Amino acid sequence: METRLLIASLFVAFGASAAMAQTNTANTVQRDVNQQTRIETGLKDGSLNTKEAGRLETEQSQVDRLQARDLKDGKLTLKERAQLRRAQNKASRDIQSAEHNNVKGNPESKSSERLQADVQRNIQQEKRIEQGVQSGALTKPEVSTLERGQARVDRKEAKAARDGNVGRVEQANIQHADNKHSEEILDKKHNGKTRKG
Repeated sequence: METRLLIASLFVAFGASAAMAQTNTANTVQRDVNQQTRIETGLKDGSLNTKEAGRLETEQSQVDRLQARDLKDGKLTLKERAQLRRAQNKASRDIQSAEHNNVKGNPESKSSERLQADVQRNIQQEKRIEQGVQSGALTKPEVSTLERGQARVDRKEAKAARDGNVGRVEQANIQHADNKHSEEILDKKHNGKTRKG
């Protein structure tokens, strides 16, 4: 009887541990959604100009690369989680600082509208990744691959916005990368692999 109770307790503990690990992964991706939403909002209300948003996208790329590295082995250790939280907290403070400085953007400029559309696509992609984590359709190594892909898109946006102007050709390049990334998300979510536990 005691052995059965011990085994049942271990299963419950393991299940709770696996659920907590999945929640932590989902939380880090949700944080990406929140940060990208704040950048888009800043572009739309003029509290961020295109150049500032480009700098913030550089930082988002760094966060995505950190997530990709940390999730590559399928684990998110306490140390990795703390490091990721610090990077996301810094990105959050930088967004807040940029939104509240005296630099204003023109939300109706073509450049801003192009970047707004690109950042909106980031939000959609990150939500799709988060949904895959929540449903179990994505494993942590798959999330790692997808966050690495999102980092590439963020870098393209940052590079395009570096001079404060996102041109049509630059946006087309970003959209091409976004389309490839979108296909990759779809493939990973429907490849039959699911998280265990």
